[in-house]
Amino acid sequence: MTTLPRSMRNHWWWRPGWSVGRRFYTWHLTFEGQHDVHRLAAEYRAGLGPLGPALTPIPDRWLHLTMQGIGFVNEVAERDVKAVVEAARARLLAVPAFDLQLGPEVIDPEAVLLPAHPSEPVQDVRDAIRAAIGDVLGEVPESADGFRPHVSVAYSAADGPAAPVSKALAALDARPAHARITTAELIVIHRDNLMYEWEPYATAPLG
Repeated sequence: MTTLPRSMRNHWWWRPGWSVGRRFYTWHLTFEGQHDVHRLAAEYRAGLGPLGPALTPIPDRWLHLTMQGIGFVNEVAERDVKAVVEAARARLLAVPAFDLQLGPEVIDPEAVLLPAHPSEPVQDVRDAIRAAIGDVLGEVPESADGFRPHVSVAYSAADGPAAPVSKALAALDARPAHARITTAELIVIHRDNLMYEWEPYATAPLG
């Protein structure tokens, strides 16, 4: 563990533009079939479980590494989304598949995070996707700066001190997980149920 904020805050406040029922096109890395990632997430769910409703542990199916948004479903023409997919597939053929280590954990004021190492290949995937969006839409939403690739294993669901989270994590002996990244996924995401849930839209294989 490398950082410790003094307090936690509720992650589930409504960001601008978001509300129940809204759907959003975004590129993520997801972890279906990544057994070592699921092993580690289960260890965190067990270790953080005693904190109860103060944290929202992430089930295996919703583990993700946030990459790059496109826009809300009702604000982006589907023909443009399909064109972005084709442009991304072409660009990602030049990005090799790669291995990641997830962890050790970091406590953020709104989540328990597993930083991704090395970060450079994840950045290469994001850069290719941003270029593809630019090819189609001209402008790319979200800043290119400040990207910290990570996988969240739990979100803070209440305001309160960080010390109980730190204490629970200190009792864990969690070995970092290995992941093999061979694709990027375009998904249609929502947060209606205090969880990031989605439907898959398209997959772009890495070269």
